[in-house]
This record gives sequence, C-alpha cells and structure tokens, in this order.
Amino acid sequence: MPTTASALRAAALVASLAVLLAAGGCSDGGEGDGGTAGSRTTTPAPTGSEALERFTAQKLNWRTCPPPSEAEGGGPAPSPLPGGTPWQCSFLEVPLDYADPGGETIELALIRGRAVNQQKRIGSLIFNFGGPGGSGVAALPNFESDYADLRTRYDLVSFDPRGVGRSVAVECEDNRRLDAFYAGDSTPDTPDEERKFQDALASYNRACERNSGTELPHVGTTNAARDMDLMRQALGDRRLHYVGVSYGTELGGVYAHLFPRTVGRAVLDASVDPTKTAEQSALGQAKGFQLAFGNFARDCLDRGDECLLPGESVEDIQNWVADLLARLDEKPIPAIGDRDLTQSLALTGIVQTLYAQDFWQYLEQGLDEADGGNGGLLLTFADLMNGREQNGHYDNSMAALTAISCADYRDRFSLAETRERLPRFRAASPLFGDTLAWGLMSCDGWPVAGAWSHPDVSAPGSAPIVVIGSTGDPATPYEGTRAMAEALGPDVGVTMTYKGEGHGSYTSGDTCVRDAVNAYLLDGTVPPAGKVCP
Repeated sequence: MPTTASALRAAALVASLAVLLAAGGCSDGGEGDGGTAGSRTTTPAPTGSEALERFTAQKLNWRTCPPPSEAEGGGPAPSPLPGGTPWQCSFLEVPLDYADPGGETIELALIRGRAVNQQKRIGSLIFNFGGPGGSGVAALPNFESDYADLRTRYDLVSFDPRGVGRSVAVECEDNRRLDAFYAGDSTPDTPDEERKFQDALASYNRACERNSGTELPHVGTTNAARDMDLMRQALGDRRLHYVGVSYGTELGGVYAHLFPRTVGRAVLDASVDPTKTAEQSALGQAKGFQLAFGNFARDCLDRGDECLLPGESVEDIQNWVADLLARLDEKPIPAIGDRDLTQSLALTGIVQTLYAQDFWQYLEQGLDEADGGNGGLLLTFADLMNGREQNGHYDNSMAALTAISCADYRDRFSLAETRERLPRFRAASPLFGDTLAWGLMSCDGWPVAGAWSHPDVSAPGSAPIVVIGSTGDPATPYEGTRAMAEALGPDVGVTMTYKGEGHGSYTSGDTCVRDAVNAYLLDGTVPPAGKVCP
C-alpha cells in the first residue's frame, strides 16, 4: 500500500469535504513560461569523469510555477506564499542511466519557496513526502503552512522523483481501464476469481512496459538518491538538508549510505523499516492498519450512543465491517454517478481514512452510509488513494509506486506462494490481511529485476539523523523507527517517539515534536536519543 502521498491528498480534501458531503507542479527548465513535462534527450554528452561535472555545474532556471500537470494530479497553479512571494519551478537535468552518464538524459521537476530571512539563510531544505510515487511539486505548496517555521531560514524545495509527475512520468493503463482495474476483485476467493485477478495484473504490467519500458529499469530509489546529490550541488549547497516522510525516509537512508559525508541536518519522519523484505513490510502494514482500525473502533465506542456503528466491542464492529465487505463482494452498491462501490474500493477507502485520526469521522459516516446502500463517501476516499480526480483522470502516483517498488525489491510471488502466505496475513489482520497478501503479486511478471531484498542504509561518518515514529502509525509501524536508527549506525540515527495516532509526527500538531525538530533543523540542536513526545 502507498504511504504518505495518499495521506497528503486526503488532507487537502478535508477543507472542502463538507461541500462534497452536502452534495451527497511545475515545469519550464528553459526559456518559456509554463511548459511541458520533463523530457528525455539524446543530445551527445561528454563521457568519463567530465560527464557528471556537466550535471553538477548546471544552473537552474527558476520560473513562476504553472498549474500541476495531469500526472501530478491537476488543479490550479500554487497560490503565492504569505507576503505574495511566488512559488518558483525549474528542471534539473540528470542521466537516465548513471552507468552511462554521457548518454541519454532526463529532466526532473523542482519547486522552491524562498527563505524569508535571506541574510540568515542556512540553505535549501529538500522534502520527499513519500509514496513512492507522490509528486513533491504538487504537495509542497499544499503544506507550506505546516513548514512555515522552517522557511524562516531555509528555501523549501521539493521535486518529482524520476518516473513521477513531470519527471518523465511512468504511464500504464488509461483512465477507463484504471476504473475497472481498481474496482476489480483484489481478494479472490475462487479459482475463477484468481484467474481474473492474475489476468488483470498481467494486463496492467504489460501496459506499463509498453508505455514506459525505457524508463522502468532506471526509476529505483538508488538513482533517486543520486539525483538528490546532483540537486544539492545545483542548488549550491555544501551539504544536503533533508526532510523525508514515509517512503521518503527510505530514500533519505539510501542517500546517507551513498553520500554520508554530505549529509547535513536530516529528519526521517514516519520511518519505514529498512531491514524488512517486501513481504515482511506488507505483513507489518497488515498489523499496523489492524491496530489503527481497532483504535478507531474503540474511539467510536467511547462516544456511546453517538457512535453510528453497531456493536458493544471492537470485535463486534470489526465483524460488522467484515460482513459489510462480504456483502459488497457479492453485490456492489451505487456510489457516485454511474460508478458502484465494490469490496475492493471499499477496502481502499477504509485504508485511506486510517492514515490520520482527523479522518475517522468520515470513516464512521462512510461505513454507516454504505450499510444503508450509499457508497459515495467511501468511494471518494478510495479515489483519493488511487489518485483519481473528480473529472475521471488519474495521476500517475500508483503507476510510479508499482514501478519504483518493483525496481527496488527483487522478490516475486507466484499464485501458489501467495496462497501459502494467506493464513499468516489473515492472522495478522482479519480485515486487511487478504488484500495485503494478494498485493504481494504486484511485481509478478514485471519486466525489470529488483535491486535488493531490503535497502542498505548504513551511513558511517554521517552527521546525526533524527528518526521519528508514531506509536499509532498504520502505514509505517512504530517498530521501523528503532530499526532505521540502528541500521543508520552508532552516532548517526537518533530516535524520537510520538505517542499518538496517524502517519507522520511533525504535522500532527504536537508542539513537543515540532519544537524539537525546529531546534535541530534551525539551530543544530540534536534532540536527546530516545526523546518521547508529548
């Protein structure tokens, strides 16, 4: 399952969700304003040691940002920063293949919000908000207020990683086929349903190869980390100052492993566990979402008669939701327009609302409405996770997630191997175990081999890296925090714990976390190892 990228889209929705309920990016690395998506070029380039110097010496051409592209999710151009300062966008040229830096090149889309205090400016602070597959160009302006304290002394910078948004986006199925793909049965129960599941997955993966075959071998995390070092140099920074959230913590850890001597002040929030394989991570997510659902159900029960869901215990509510999902498996219900809510879409919507406690009220309402035959609200949240706009267009976040994950992780699971793992996943999560187990097959038949069983993030010689975890995080369970800090190495990983719900700690509203992170990033004060908030 995706991590932060979908949570960010949901957060942007909340401000306008009341209206929906009542009704029942960047370009131009060249001369022109606006522009198109990042391109590829076959212009001859130098070879040997001069090849990378060509990229590190490039000058970024910053322009006012245009509206996000369809691959980034569409919508209006970003509003100016407080005080009227416009967001600026540019392109960074990088090698398509770092093994052949004199060969074909691609362009990565960047966005920047200039520091308020240029006299006391520390440098650039680069963000990756997770996914993998999330557009940083589209995300950063939506969350500027969350990071306003940091903009006092940093230029806030984010980017679309290779394969994402305007950075030579991976393309798979078209919008019509994606509607059918996401509505299809993702938890097959019979041999016929298993065959249809395999056929749909094979068709999707063939489409990715057909439309983006040249890029697929080069979209992995290691290349993204190398891109960030070229970005650091093009931005004029001696060290990389960085905030990585969710998958962004893995990217940050891989960067630290490759370039430990250029790590500046870095924070990894909602950390993944870099010691786990794809299967182990999926099993951890099953447990994490089950924990989050239990916390949601307990909160509902604590409100007594105000709770819209039936039952007198967490198990009662869980069984009721399982029965609702079984009914949807047999017969989908009307949702939005001519679209129905299927079991798979309902599960996706439930997962999306568990990313943050602020969404629990909508999960409760959506489940109650679905029980009454109206699937609109759960479908709205499923569309958010899948990157579907109201106009029916999909961004490329899920296609990029698949491409990057399959380029990174080498495990490939057959039908028989997946069946073997179902009992363990069901034991970990009666509600989410099946869908996460079947999701292991996403890379079956993928045209590119994966790079690793799990990433190496050891970073001896690096500056301290603050690693934060939330005890109630469903997508990147808390255990990953200590695992990341230990894997980074002694005197590098510094753990911090947020005792709270949701995915991501700095934006949770907790002042203890915010103050500690600000003191580190702005003043260089490393928090004591093991610090607990609140």
